[in-house]
Amino acid sequence: MSIRYLVALAAGLVLSGTAFAGDGEALAKKSNCVTCHAIDKKAVGPAFKDVAAKYKDDKGAEATLEKKVRSGGGGNWGKMPMPATAKTVSDDDIKSIVQWILSLK
Repeated sequence: MSIRYLVALAAGLVLSGTAFAGDGEALAKKSNCVTCHAIDKKAVGPAFKDVAAKYKDDKGAEATLEKKVRSGGGGNWGKMPMPATAKTVSDDDIKSIVQWILSLK
């Protein structure tokens, strides 16, 4: 194997990992967010599109939602509280998921 081949292979692996980390929808599925949420309809929790609509003009929405996803919360969408996210979901993954949710229309 040539050095060029190994460098190209390593670069491809790094870039594919970065692409996956930025894919909020895939991360939401992997992190089990879809157990309680759907993209365009209410389930146990609000639809992701409804969350995006509610926060569309809020400049602090990203930070607010990241904190809510990490710590849990309730009272904004009904009586069912959202549990805190498992410690296995990284802050970077939560950030990607929230950015994806806020991008929905």
